[in-house]
Amino acid sequence: MRRRITDQSGTIEGMNFYNPSAAQPAPALVVPPVHERQLPGKSQETTATNPWPLALLAQNLKNYVDKVPELWVEAQVASLNGRGGNVFMELKDLNEDFSFTLALFGRAGSGLAADVTVGARIVTRAKPSLWKNGKLSLIGKEVYAVGTGNLHEQLQRLREALAAEGLFSDARKKPLPMLPNRVGLITGRDSDAEKDVIRNASLRWPGVVFEVRNTRVQGEGAAAEVIAALAELDAHPEVDVIVIARGGGSFEDLLPFSEEALIRAVAAATTPVVSAIGHEADSPILDAVADLRASTPTDAGKRIVPDISEETARITEARARLDRAVLGYVGMQMNYIAQLRSRPVLTHPESSLLMRVEELSQLRERAHRSVQHRLERESATLSHTLARVRSLSPAQTLNRGYSIVQDAAGAIVRDASALSEGEQITVRAATGSAQATVTSTDPSNIS
Repeated sequence: MRRRITDQSGTIEGMNFYNPSAAQPAPALVVPPVHERQLPGKSQETTATNPWPLALLAQNLKNYVDKVPELWVEAQVASLNGRGGNVFMELKDLNEDFSFTLALFGRAGSGLAADVTVGARIVTRAKPSLWKNGKLSLIGKEVYAVGTGNLHEQLQRLREALAAEGLFSDARKKPLPMLPNRVGLITGRDSDAEKDVIRNASLRWPGVVFEVRNTRVQGEGAAAEVIAALAELDAHPEVDVIVIARGGGSFEDLLPFSEEALIRAVAAATTPVVSAIGHEADSPILDAVADLRASTPTDAGKRIVPDISEETARITEARARLDRAVLGYVGMQMNYIAQLRSRPVLTHPESSLLMRVEELSQLRERAHRSVQHRLERESATLSHTLARVRSLSPAQTLNRGYSIVQDAAGAIVRDASALSEGEQITVRAATGSAQATVTSTDPSNIS
């Protein structure tokens, strides 16, 4: 951003501000070295020109903390690790967001009981101590796990048993509706979790409607109230998805959401259930059985409804794709029609007929030549056959000089001995016939 200084008073484009160059310089603060001054004995005696060195403040604080006697402290083990025979724990308050480091040295660390593990509720006899780095910690003497034992192990056994029944299987998880008609919300009264879910869902989809059921979300009876609210919302005809939400808390605060009765109630629900318990690192058993696990209530608000701006953008993009597809298809069909119209059969339809006329003329000529050739060939065959028939006819034999002899009965005489002398016979020549009388016969053959 460009700025313009108009005068020494510090006016910038009509606005006044403090201009160090125009102000009077502050007087220099003179603080003598430590070895040249007498340090105050009490904190209230310090001044700007005679302050305490930081190391003196730390030493005085340490002296004060060292006067605090040993005391018993109740807390929850947030983390635990050992180094060189010593044990260091991060202790977390059961209700508030306070934590201290507990150090167990030597025998105190080596004698730590097996039930003192991460997540365990413990009491310890310890003494406050201020380290050189300025961190306040506790030096532990004794540590005992209290309550019913290690809850982490009990919950792990319950988790494994429920998993063996198939309650955590992905196959039984129900999909969330894209746009629920009404969202059921189970959470604490006037809680940040309720506000986070409603606010983030409304920002994404302003028309979302919630059916809220406020219950206890920690302590005795919390699980029973959540189960009752779940049954009520599950039976609601307009509720399409149910969110169980709670903000972060201690390990014990989240125990109601790992109770077996609640887990089985969620598994039996016909409406999809979203678990939004605690922060990202928190993971009660409810997260495993729910149809969807949201890392935080804020995340749940974002995942139960679509983003109206994203959906609008998708619709706009889909409409643009449809427009491009339709226009592309219409253009392709128009090009196809233009190609059809440009083909010769449409531009000059008579050309096809002319081509067929020429083909027809050729076919007619071929048929005519074929018939003519066949007739000529058959005529020649007939002439040959007729000549052969004529050469074999009796008339042709008579033309060569032969004659036919018939007896008086008209029968052809084939044996001359069958005739008798004086018998009348008829001799038939090629032209005409004659009557004759047998005067004699000669039975010998004429070769």
